[in-house]
Amino acid sequence: MSTATASFLVHNRPPLATLHFNSKPPRRRRVVAFSPRTWPFERIVLRTGLVCGGARRNSPTTASAQPLPEGDGDGNLRRVLQFSLWVAEGIYILWLFLLPYAPGDPVWAISSDTINSLVGLSLNFFFILPLMNSVCDKMLPKSIILKTEQSVVGIRLIDAPVLHPMAEGLFNFVIGWTFMFAPLLFTDYKRDRYKGSLDILWGFQMFLTNTFLIPYMAIRLDSADAQNTPTKSSQLASVMTNGAPVAGLIGGAICLISTLWALFGRPDGNFGGIADRWDFLVSYIGSERLAYAFIWDICLYTIFQPWLIGDNIQNVQKSKVNIANYLRFVPVVGLVVYLVCLNLDEEV
Repeated sequence: MSTATASFLVHNRPPLATLHFNSKPPRRRRVVAFSPRTWPFERIVLRTGLVCGGARRNSPTTASAQPLPEGDGDGNLRRVLQFSLWVAEGIYILWLFLLPYAPGDPVWAISSDTINSLVGLSLNFFFILPLMNSVCDKMLPKSIILKTEQSVVGIRLIDAPVLHPMAEGLFNFVIGWTFMFAPLLFTDYKRDRYKGSLDILWGFQMFLTNTFLIPYMAIRLDSADAQNTPTKSSQLASVMTNGAPVAGLIGGAICLISTLWALFGRPDGNFGGIADRWDFLVSYIGSERLAYAFIWDICLYTIFQPWLIGDNIQNVQKSKVNIANYLRFVPVVGLVVYLVCLNLDEEV
């Protein structure tokens, strides 16, 4: 080819050739990025919060109606996790309820002391009764209280049981944390894979904690049903979701008060200092099945909290995604942040 011919071809090439050689091929890149084979990677990125801040949040109902595709590798991991959760549920029930080898008494041989302790802890739920009694004692003269013991302005109906503050603090700490799981479960985009009532599940969770939460964590890993229609939100779900920031603040406050109560509560009750209370806690966990189960629940909540928040980080306000993603690993605190920063602009 002569030099003149080559020059003519270079300087007189058609516009299409110029576009082909000098521009980037965005369509090809987009096709590759959204290929089904890349979905597991995208799901990992979404869970880490690297890209979710740039996308508009869908309501939990919409999200549950549009399941993400799952690749083979992701499906294998999901099946392993699901199997592990069912094994954990079996161990939880056998070890903590039925077998006599864990500290304390199994369910079938529970002692009257354990029952009385559980009743007393339940009466002191969220420290409501002790605080009401304390307010009554300070606001009214003692003589009036003694004369109308059962009905002083509707406050002092019964006396709050006096239990060790460490036991009361541990009980209310776990219950306060469990309370905050309600809005988290009701905003879980995989919640429709559980065919039962989330209201009932959370109600039992408040009293039996992970006995019911572990199966939910396993069932939500079932394969997504393309024909699945989102269930209508219950009244409890609507209240808990719309009031998620309030629930987060209440639950966080209860956990903080529980910690302070365990360390410093009932100073006039001869329960000793922090060292004495710590010794009691160690002895309490090693001799009482209820306290021993609470430690299991705290450990499992520490795993389930970041797991659920990470799967639903798209529910958080765009400007708060990073902080919620980082703090989700901090027990209690991460859940408080998630609930306070929940995006309530769209209807659940």
